[in-house]
Amino acid sequence: MAQVFVTGGSGFIGQVLVRRLLDEGNAVRVLVRSEASAAKVSALGAVPVRGELTDPTTWQDEVVGSDVVFHLAAETDIAADRERHELVSVRGTRSAVDAARHAQVPRFIHCGSEAALLAGEPLVEVDETAPLRPDSEAAYSATKAGAEKIVLDANAPGFATVSIRPRFVWGPGSILTDGLVAAARAGRFAWIEGGRHTTDITFVDNAVEGLLLGWRRGRPGQAYFVTDRHRVVLREFLETLFRIHGVDTPIPDLDAATATREVPVPDRWFLGQPCTLRTDKAVAELGYEPVVSHAAGLDAVRHHVAPAGV
Repeated sequence: MAQVFVTGGSGFIGQVLVRRLLDEGNAVRVLVRSEASAAKVSALGAVPVRGELTDPTTWQDEVVGSDVVFHLAAETDIAADRERHELVSVRGTRSAVDAARHAQVPRFIHCGSEAALLAGEPLVEVDETAPLRPDSEAAYSATKAGAEKIVLDANAPGFATVSIRPRFVWGPGSILTDGLVAAARAGRFAWIEGGRHTTDITFVDNAVEGLLLGWRRGRPGQAYFVTDRHRVVLREFLETLFRIHGVDTPIPDLDAATATREVPVPDRWFLGQPCTLRTDKAVAELGYEPVVSHAAGLDAVRHHVAPAGV
């Protein structure tokens, strides 16, 4: 049994990670800020630790004795201003690294994103040699890049750091896909140039599998892409999710010029460009394989939306 500390454990990916860690017999502590988050963590069976992410002195002593820190906390609202992204994603990551080093934790696993590489050009058959883009005009992308750089630069003897990068994390209760469903239902969603480009996606359990393998097998100082290894046409995938959620609102198309004027970055890049990532490194070095198939993932979403017998 390992002692594990998690930031962002009350979030979408975090709750699945915490549940699996507990199921495997580990003792789990989770940094929380609010009573609501503490209640979620307690309901899972983990121990909530009250503290302020950006002030490690409020919680770093609770990290002592941990075998690993999983850092998932970040600003997920793409529309938030740059100051907010800098505070949560960059300063928060620096605080998490400092807390782990203070506690002499041997492993630090960061949940990254392909967004850290986005600066305007599509990502096509990209691997981990592609550069981080802290210079991106999109605050979300720039700060995800800055956060990952902090993590990987901190790698040192006795303090191994690894970044796991899932793309488009989906599944039952996904903040991302639920937000797109809500936008489509409200008539606030459009296909950019038809939306018929190919993209990688990552079911939440597959993202968690990558994080756990990063802890157990990740090479210090390295980043790894993990996906479903089942590429989809974005429009076809989202239309399936919209049908599952009962969305029947007509969805318009935007041409490139209109999208450039009306859709901010990185939303326009995320929904209007192909994104295909190579997972060879994760397969070879981590032994990564998806634990949930695309079909099983869709079934899980169906059951979440309309449980059997309801």
